[in-house]
Amino acid sequence: MPEAVLTLLKYCFLALVYLFLWMVVRTALRELRAPALVAAGVGAGTAPAPAPAAPVKAFATLRVVAPPARDGEEIPVDGEVTVGRGGGCALVIADDQYASTVHARVYRSGRDLVVEDLGSRNGTYVNGERITGPVKVRRNDRLQFGQTVCDVIR
Repeated sequence: MPEAVLTLLKYCFLALVYLFLWMVVRTALRELRAPALVAAGVGAGTAPAPAPAAPVKAFATLRVVAPPARDGEEIPVDGEVTVGRGGGCALVIADDQYASTVHARVYRSGRDLVVEDLGSRNGTYVNGERITGPVKVRRNDRLQFGQTVCDVIR
């Protein structure tokens, strides 16, 4: 083989190695990055947040059914609930190795409750079916984030 072809192949191989390393680092950083905590009314020159008013009935509620250690835990959904291993999520599933840092979100859209996977590696499931985009859910639907399973109860 001519020297020029071997040199070209060597550079192509090197480019593939660097591309692979870049993808590994990008994936690792995305998994390690926790969502930012947003605290309303906190900062210089702002007044303290008022005390919460009387409890308001949530638009919907998620009840954890698996793993057994969290069975029965309820998460009210009125605006948006993020689900994942990250500390900034409303439903933190830190012990679930199959969940991403920010795995999915469940939110209210008008009169509908919607679940959306946020690019997790292991996917989000509604009634056993993997979802690829936002999906409307109803009462008694079963949501799965990694190994954590929730029922929509209201």
